[in-house]
Amino acid sequence: MSATIAITLDTRRMKKDNTYPVKLLVTFERTPQRYQTIYDLTQKEFDAISSPRVSDKLQKVRDDLKLIKREAEEVVNTLTPFSFKGFEKAYIYNNAHFKQRKHIRKAITASEEMDSFDFSPFFKRFPIVKETDLEPNTIGFTFQNYIRQLLKAGRIGTAANYYSGYISLKKYGGNLRFTEITVDFLRSYEQWMKGKNSSKTTIGIYLRALRAMFNEADANGIINNEHCYPFGRRKYLIPSSRNIKKALELSHIEKIYYYQPTCESEAQARDYWLFLYFGNGMNTKDMALLKYKNIEGEYLVFERAKTEWSTRTDPKIISVFMSDDILKIIDRWGNKDKSPENYIFPILSAGISPLREYELIQLFTAFINDWMKKIGEHFNIPKKVTTYVARHTFSTVMKRSGTSTEFIQEALGHADLKTTENYLDSFENEVKKAFAGKLVAFKKKPKRRSRN
Repeated sequence: MSATIAITLDTRRMKKDNTYPVKLLVTFERTPQRYQTIYDLTQKEFDAISSPRVSDKLQKVRDDLKLIKREAEEVVNTLTPFSFKGFEKAYIYNNAHFKQRKHIRKAITASEEMDSFDFSPFFKRFPIVKETDLEPNTIGFTFQNYIRQLLKAGRIGTAANYYSGYISLKKYGGNLRFTEITVDFLRSYEQWMKGKNSSKTTIGIYLRALRAMFNEADANGIINNEHCYPFGRRKYLIPSSRNIKKALELSHIEKIYYYQPTCESEAQARDYWLFLYFGNGMNTKDMALLKYKNIEGEYLVFERAKTEWSTRTDPKIISVFMSDDILKIIDRWGNKDKSPENYIFPILSAGISPLREYELIQLFTAFINDWMKKIGEHFNIPKKVTTYVARHTFSTVMKRSGTSTEFIQEALGHADLKTTENYLDSFENEVKKAFAGKLVAFKKKPKRRSRN
């Protein structure tokens, strides 16, 4: 089935001069796509161009519109199979008869860049990057372009989050058009996710990715958020959750610290976990990226990889005092070649691709978590002993010791104080008990009876 071509007057919105845009309407498999020409006409003028005799002004417009229709039909006949993206590249792009929309220009540019950038290493992990028939008005089209940008920038972890969000939404509703995503749809999707036992955190991550795609599509001229944006007050509010009770108690840290490992792998994982804890709650990616050049005197000085892009104009530098415990762990497990450009720990190696770096850090994190799970079970620690918990434990221990939230924010490298507050766990039961006692400090102590 071939696409059909027609010249139409888009009367959905009148312009200030009482004219409407003249558009080329392309319909394929019942899906319409409109491309705005450089002409604007009143309803009367548009009706007149089909008359045998027209004014000199309309004569040129009519000739150009006939030419547009004929050329478009010729291009359609050459596209086998037909796709809107192929039609746009072959006919609409840089055609003086059409107003050049941002999303078309961006899509063509991205397609040209794809020819020069090798995405093939990502095909297995991110199949969306090789798809060729995604239509501009669908979420898949914008997700694809955005994920490609992230991959080109080496931001593999962020790309993985957006891809997971897209796959989840696609499983529920398919590759939807933006106009099909309504408040009712989002509420229904949320219930579907809850039925799959997905957490509020996961639902929030996926829907914030979708919200970002609405903003991308709006910025690129694909949609107008004023007419179809489903998020916000009195519309759909993305669910949020506060993670609680992730921090360990000091008694648990003591057991882990003095534990005698049963093998080298367990000893290494335990030491790496403690390094994260002692290192201001460092995350595994930052630990893996540490180089000997990051050692400045008694301190490890680095910028968080996670916030490198969001704080480019105001980078958040983290400074970690190298305690005796940190120095011992580096001496025990670090690379012996202490050249400035060499990594401190043998997790990554020079010259690897961003994708391989991402995979190795994932394996490194899993290595620590697997062994720490066994240690946690050995001591019957009621909470998971993961790398993420090490970060929460650092921040919570600091809070309980009386450290200001602003200091903890700086130590963690957070740009937003609210993020830090969400990391801070509830107080230990013994502390709560002591606080409860202070509430009745006014009570008179009972007099001791004399033994006489």
